[in-house]
Amino acid sequence: MRTTRLRISMRDVEPAVVRVIDVPAVVSLAELHELLQAALGWTDSHLHQFTADGVRYGLPDPDWDDLAVQDEAATRLRDLPPRFEYLYDFGDGWEHDVEVLGRGGESPGCVEGTGPCPPEDCGGPPGYEHLRKVLADPHHEEYGELRRWAGELPTFDLEATSLLLRQTVGAVPESVRLLLDLLEGGVRLTPGGRLPRSVVRAVQEHRREWYPLDRPASVEEDLFPLPVLHDILRGVGLARLARGVLSPTRAAGDDREIVRRLRTWFDPDGFRGRLGVVAVAILAASGPLPRAELVRRIEPMMGDGWAVEGRPLVTADFDTLLGGMDAELRALDLVAGDWKTWEAGPSARTLLPRATGLADLWTHRAAW
Repeated sequence: MRTTRLRISMRDVEPAVVRVIDVPAVVSLAELHELLQAALGWTDSHLHQFTADGVRYGLPDPDWDDLAVQDEAATRLRDLPPRFEYLYDFGDGWEHDVEVLGRGGESPGCVEGTGPCPPEDCGGPPGYEHLRKVLADPHHEEYGELRRWAGELPTFDLEATSLLLRQTVGAVPESVRLLLDLLEGGVRLTPGGRLPRSVVRAVQEHRREWYPLDRPASVEEDLFPLPVLHDILRGVGLARLARGVLSPTRAAGDDREIVRRLRTWFDPDGFRGRLGVVAVAILAASGPLPRAELVRRIEPMMGDGWAVEGRPLVTADFDTLLGGMDAELRALDLVAGDWKTWEAGPSARTLLPRATGLADLWTHRAAW
């Protein structure tokens, strides 16, 4: 993978926070934001914005119709000048200088770095300075309160940061790779529009857990995540049907584009997208859980305001809605296990960036 090397320096902070990272050369600014969060140690809990040559890039707000903010998802890193700014948390005002150093190494990662990331919501550089001063003096009148609030301040871990960065870049789920390989050259579908038996049984050979009966599968629906995976690949433009033959699209030849398109299947701002992210993150951070316990942990993490048929969601609703996503999550290797006990799948930390970040956060600081 071709990468670009960046140096990111946080302004007005001591000890200095600097990261040198290699990111995919083709990233959009929306994707770069996710990578900067991982590299620096932020938790993506606040708004952000890029500024280059006086032009601002971020998340356009349709309610404000702010034409002065360009859509970060439609802008690539290569479209920006070699130096630009990254602002995180409009309240605390964490400003970062980003410099393009040139071509990076063979794969994404953190090359070097110094300084721990400040805690979220500590008041920006002045608040962080005050926090460090108080925590350095056990006799300070605010020491007890701020120690309870902040806990032990983190240290910078180069290896862990590099791993998190690579996970955030993402990887193609093996289930997706398997089906795309089987479709190579084109596969004629059945008269009903489903995958032929030869493909179904080839998938079964690699995914025995998708069909619990000890006999050869006959139709696509026997492997319950397979029809969903079929629909996902067509829905995100990785497979195309023409004259009864299903084939991978050109986009399916680019791993970065495969990951990018799969991520669009889950709307991160919609209920189902958020439910999937939270479920996957909890399993990745906690290990296998009975489904009832998983639902119990999910419910408070979803926040208020969700309703069905005009009434607030209750525990049974979360269980039903999560069950409705079972096949999708298994199709993309996000969850595994049986119907009673769920566990993180092989792609739990490498497909959905928000799940990756939450899993990392909750691994070190459980939220339940």
